[in-house]
Amino acid sequence: MNTIWRPSLSDFPGPKYKALASALRDGVQNGALPAGSRLPPVRDLAFQLSITPGTVARAYTILTDQGVFEATVGRGTFVAEKSAPGSPDISPIEVDATPHGSGGITSDTNLFSPALPNVGQAELIRLLMKEVAEDPPSGLMHYPNRTMFQPARQAVVTWLQGTPLGVLDESDVVLSHGGQNGISLVLQTILTGQKPIVLVEELSYPGFRRAAELLRAEVVPVPLDKDGIVPEKLDTIARATGAQVLCTSPEVHNPTGVFTPATRREAIVAVARARGFQVIEDDCYRMGVARAPTYRMLAPERGWYISSISKTLTPALRIGFAIAPHRNGAGLRRAAEHGFFGLATPLADLTAKLLSHPDVIPLSQAVTKKMSRYVQSCVNHLGAYELIWHKDAPFLWLVLPQGWRASNFCQAAAEKGIRVRPAEDFACRDARAPHAVRLAVNAQVPLERFDDAMAWLRRLLDNPPERIGV
Repeated sequence: MNTIWRPSLSDFPGPKYKALASALRDGVQNGALPAGSRLPPVRDLAFQLSITPGTVARAYTILTDQGVFEATVGRGTFVAEKSAPGSPDISPIEVDATPHGSGGITSDTNLFSPALPNVGQAELIRLLMKEVAEDPPSGLMHYPNRTMFQPARQAVVTWLQGTPLGVLDESDVVLSHGGQNGISLVLQTILTGQKPIVLVEELSYPGFRRAAELLRAEVVPVPLDKDGIVPEKLDTIARATGAQVLCTSPEVHNPTGVFTPATRREAIVAVARARGFQVIEDDCYRMGVARAPTYRMLAPERGWYISSISKTLTPALRIGFAIAPHRNGAGLRRAAEHGFFGLATPLADLTAKLLSHPDVIPLSQAVTKKMSRYVQSCVNHLGAYELIWHKDAPFLWLVLPQGWRASNFCQAAAEKGIRVRPAEDFACRDARAPHAVRLAVNAQVPLERFDDAMAWLRRLLDNPPERIGV
């Protein structure tokens, strides 16, 4: 700061990020931080105050949203010339839930779907949106076209550097409205006939089934073991059904968290080639480094790849990408262009700026690092039970002990203000599901509250309502 002023967080109530926002706003109001003052970088102020960079970033975001601060990429954050010191203290990104009498947990802890922390990516997105609004590279008076989207597709290729995808260039990439839209586009490209067959894992991401059913396809489950899809069972089912495509999540299987090693993937590719079906790999839930080659790399003629930024940066923008086998993207492009012409051009411009920005990889790594702290909390409390987890995955799979049924456990957890998903949410309609639940990481609640929720789940696990064999 261009001043010796230093905030004291102890003078303001509430979480640290709100206390810091209040202290900074108070400094603006009393003149200690005059208009035009440059705020220190997030990490510098975090070091000075012995708090986390994410806490500072959230405080800066709140005050920038309220017009108290102004932020510009490459220059920093400044006290606005015309600030709004009376604005209410509301964060548009992360809002604390209201208390509702949860028996020891002060407010709702929703573990139904992953919720990412804001470690500064919201501020970057906001600034880039402002740049696009002021000078949109693609203009504002034209239909989308392939040429306009080339910078965004190239940014996706840059973003995916390090992912073992085989030969990849921007012409193989089609931008989609999130990963789910990408799955639908690929299925539209592949499926033919009146009643095509789509294979899925016996427990699988529900979006696979929904996308297939929209296209009037029949969904057939394939058994799993500790390494993922069982190749022998896959071969038998594919031969009997004449399936056209397999949908799978080998890196971070949703919901069980199982990882499919390279040798198992090679066996699955051999079956796909023998039976003539395509393979769609959904990689949306991986937050860290890939541990094995993708199906697109192992089977370049039939491997399709889906991902998005929903589990690494934000789900709000609905930026996803579908990648066709190399030099086989014409059909995929037609599915997008004939379906919705392509993304809105300002969104494509934002994608190009965001995914090629030098800060975006460090920010995504910071998201992963913070999420891993919440994963560790789960493991600390629930690790004595059958728990499948990975530090770079945004959910955990908990197999319930004897005495608990998934439906009863979910109901008991909900009574404590904790929402979890039962295994049956991931099973085909007529299939039997194990007594297990998925716990998604919610890093938008304070870690202390999340830790309390895990302690409550441990108490429930330790005290099942049914005592088998007693």
